[in-house]
Amino acid sequence: MKIAVDFDGTIVEHKYPQIGKEQLFAFETIKQLIQQRHQVILWTYRAGKELDEAVEYCRENGVEFFAVNMNYPEEHYDGSISRKIDADVYIDDRNVGGFPGWSKIWQILNPDEATQNMEMKSVIKGDKSKGAWSKRLFKK
Repeated sequence: MKIAVDFDGTIVEHKYPQIGKEQLFAFETIKQLIQQRHQVILWTYRAGKELDEAVEYCRENGVEFFAVNMNYPEEHYDGSISRKIDADVYIDDRNVGGFPGWSKIWQILNPDEATQNMEMKSVIKGDKSKGAWSKRLFKK
């Protein structure tokens, strides 16, 4: 998938033009999405020096984006095309309902893995009756 991710209020707390504190699990989740071969695009209001600082901050934290404020790395924005990023998913703190947190984002984008993890926790707690995973594990 193409995943567009906002910076201020999403990757970091909203302190624009400064860089806020990292949101819990932001970089871990983004790294996993990139490792899963999603095209993760930094999609932010920032420009110029502030954008360069945000990109460098992400790089220092181990995240290299597929593209920054464009659909693909070679795209040249000249005003004749829409600034809106073509993405399958937009992760932004300004969506309806606000930002759910990176843990919830992970669960939404990886529903099978999230369900498997929940089933594994139920097995560890001794509840052997839940879900297909535990049935396979206990051969029921």
